[in-house]
Amino acid sequence: MSSLSIEELTAAIQSGAIDTVVVAMTDMQGRLTGKRIHGDHFLNEVLKHGTEGCNYLLAVDVDMNTVQGYEMSSWERGYSDFELAPDFNTLRLIPWQEGAALVLADVQWLDHTPVVASPRQILRKQIANLEKAGMQAMCGTELEFVVYKDTYEEAWDKAYRDLTPVNQYNVDYSILGGSRIEPLLREIRLGMSAAGMTVESVKGECNLGQHEIAFKYSDALSNCDQHVIYKNGAKEIAAEAGYALTFMAKPNEREGNSSHIHLSFRGLNGELVMTDDSDKEHGMSELGRQFIAGQLTHMRELSLLFAPNINSYKRYVPGSFAPTAIRWGRDNRTCAFRLVGHGAGLRLENRIPGGDVNPYLAVAGIIAAGLDGINKKMKLEPAFTGNAYVSDSARVPSTMNEALDLWEKSAWVKETFGDEVQAHYANMARVEISAYAKAVTDWELFRNFERF
Repeated sequence: MSSLSIEELTAAIQSGAIDTVVVAMTDMQGRLTGKRIHGDHFLNEVLKHGTEGCNYLLAVDVDMNTVQGYEMSSWERGYSDFELAPDFNTLRLIPWQEGAALVLADVQWLDHTPVVASPRQILRKQIANLEKAGMQAMCGTELEFVVYKDTYEEAWDKAYRDLTPVNQYNVDYSILGGSRIEPLLREIRLGMSAAGMTVESVKGECNLGQHEIAFKYSDALSNCDQHVIYKNGAKEIAAEAGYALTFMAKPNEREGNSSHIHLSFRGLNGELVMTDDSDKEHGMSELGRQFIAGQLTHMRELSLLFAPNINSYKRYVPGSFAPTAIRWGRDNRTCAFRLVGHGAGLRLENRIPGGDVNPYLAVAGIIAAGLDGINKKMKLEPAFTGNAYVSDSARVPSTMNEALDLWEKSAWVKETFGDEVQAHYANMARVEISAYAKAVTDWELFRNFERF
């Protein structure tokens, strides 16, 4: 559902209540990029024709440096434009910015064909494949973040060292711990609610200054849209209040920031295709078992979609509540996949992604793996009981190099996502790995400066 109609937007611009419309796409890193457009110009031009952006927006590193290796965008190809085509189902107010509205855009070439390596288009393709099979995906993402009393500028100037977390001890589920930062958490919750999201709850987490705000599940596309809007908006609200907030997967040696993804398939009319009351053990249908079997089969070759940065892989520490074992279990947080809920609430939680995940890519991977499990009628192994950390299970890749190798050599990835997408995100990983290999870290300085 749109929280703002075109008619409402037009009236608000004409009255002066809204003067700015943000048109944004999601880049490879899951960030919003785009333009702030004056309200009258939006009504007169962009509403009808969209707007343009340089195609390097899907071919740069995290620092916005142009890099080699992307087929779709290069100096040789002239870094031409592509079109940002607004999806008016996403139109909403930005309550935390005066006079502003936001609309997310699909990315297409100037001849109106889709840019297939765009994260939103990758998810759209998998949603369409699932719809052809008579199903839809419902999902919810759970983003954790750490808040510091320093501003973003102060954190930068300190080289991100010696920052002061808003809580200085573990406040997991602590009401008192949440109260210490409730004014900021409340501003974020109310802002997101006014932007059309259904807020469920907020709770403290294990790391110092770590919290999580949860939102109600919805269809896969709208939930990923809400994820990127919330992530961007939470940072904007925090910055305005004088805090720095990070979703970085592993900001320090304590517990990392996760982004658990809960997902289930339903029929096109909401039928509960993954449940079966006659299954006394888990209440799960054979289709549901095939869905989970697909996740287990394809998790390793999809790990690049769940863990897109060098830092992502540092979360996977035994006993940290981040998974290392590729197993599934009934309400077992030591497994990579956790089956929770009953009946209409039955769903699989993928515990692999961190807070740095691009939700469109991760959810596309989950849908594709589940659909393959169903199409091939894969058999599901028994639920794991006990501590999966100490099991002899297959493991979540421990490095980005390993994840890249699995992604790049996978015939199934090529068949499912296409040559262009496989090559595009392999190059993204190579760029990240190359940049890291050249960096001199604090660890190296302390270990080597005086001793060698």
